[in-house]
Formats: sequence, structure tokens, C-alpha cells
Amino acid sequence: MKIKDLRSYDIFGNIALVKFSDKMKVKDKKIFANKILKNNKSVKTVLEKVGKFKGRLRKMQTKYVVGEKTKEIRYRENGCVFRFNIDKTYFSSRLSGERKEIAGLIKKGENVLVIGAGVGPYSIVIAKNSKALKIDSNEINREANKYGLLNVELNKVKEKVEIIPGDIKKVALKLKNKKKKYNSIIMTRPQLKDSFLKEAFMLSKKGTKIYYYDFCKIEDIDKIVEKVNSEAKKNKKKIKILRKKIAGEIGPYRARLRVDFRVL
Repeated sequence: MKIKDLRSYDIFGNIALVKFSDKMKVKDKKIFANKILKNNKSVKTVLEKVGKFKGRLRKMQTKYVVGEKTKEIRYRENGCVFRFNIDKTYFSSRLSGERKEIAGLIKKGENVLVIGAGVGPYSIVIAKNSKALKIDSNEINREANKYGLLNVELNKVKEKVEIIPGDIKKVALKLKNKKKKYNSIIMTRPQLKDSFLKEAFMLSKKGTKIYYYDFCKIEDIDKIVEKVNSEAKKNKKKIKILRKKIAGEIGPYRARLRVDFRVL
């Protein structure tokens, strides 16, 4: 067995997640997994990633390899702690820097909405690392919302973060009826056709900053910006693009793109 046979692996606190080569034997997988346990004292379990993220809920499939038999992760980043089940909820440790950067862009006294909040990483990192007044954290995955509530408790941010479960299309209408408007909206959306920009514009006002994530080929970045401008026009909003940033690679010549813009 050679290290080059491995595609990649990530460490999430107590769990290491490995993407093995299709040709690697079970015996060799266990040898490598035990090396991870030996070299990383915090890691207690090694899991194999056996499928891609699926559907709107972005669920992953993993298989136990060695160590403690658990799929519940205990993870720390940016002065925060998180608990979640890796098969039932979506979480990317690679977005740790993104979360810290976004928190740094939030101004004192802002009301913030996070759409597609998962188990609460953006919402909680913002609560702990900015002077935001209130963060509303929206997620459709029921299991993620259970962990979101737990993580809010663990990080002692109950006064700042509110978990708002449900489909953003329905939730946005309810929030609009309550005359809710936000200073900043973070859209950490999965790879779906629906942009949910209509809902974001519905809850925006003059001066609202929107941080919109999308996925595309490197050469198609300008098409995403065109899509944002087109959606704004459709919803009778004038916007100013502030920045476009590659926020990580998701495959060969494919990127996670962040477009920052302000509603005028």
C-alpha cells in the first residue's frame, strides 16, 4: 500500500474521514486507518467516505473502519464547539476560514440571516466572533436543527442565535409578514438549481449585504455573477457587486464561488 493510493482525508475533531482508492484492500485500509489513530491523539474513530453528498440535505455516506464505533463528531473551530452526526447532517471543516472571514465583515448591531445554516457553524461563529445583534439560523434538515439547538446551548449564544427550521421559501414569507429585514444575509446553499435569491431579496432592504455561494466551472464564474444580476432585476432590486471570490475547489477546474453584493 502506498500513500498515493489515497485520494484525501479530513479530520473532524474525534473522527477522521478518509476517501480510499477503489482498488485498496480492506486490510490496507485498516493499516492506514490505524496509522491515523496513532499519529493523531484526538482522533478516536476512522470512517471511510463511500458516497457523495446527496440531495438538498447534503447527506453523506460513511463506513466504519477502526476505532470507537460512532458517527457523532465533536469538533472545535474559531473559538466554538460543534456536535453533529456526519451521516445525517452536512458540515465542512474546510470552510472554517470562510466562516471567520464572514464574521469579520459583520458590523456591530446587525441583524443577520443565515440560509442553509446546517448545524449552525456560520451562525454560531458570527455570534461568537462579531458584535451582531441577532442571527436567525434557517435550515430545512430536521436532524441538523436538533444539533443546531444543541450547539447554540454548548456555545452559550441563546440570546443571539435563533434556530428557524423549515423550507426557506415558506419561512421567508412568514418572516416578510412579520416585517423582518436583515442587514446581512449569508447563503450557504447546496448544489441546487434554485438560487433562493428571490427569498433573500424579499428579506433585504437598502444597504443589505448578501454573501451568496454557488458552484461552477472556473471559466463560468462570470455566468454566476450574471445570474445574480438577472435575479436582482427580476425581483426589482438594484445591486452593486462588491467582490467575487473562489472559496475553495470542489473538483478539477470546479470551484465554490462566493459573490458579495449590496442592495442599493
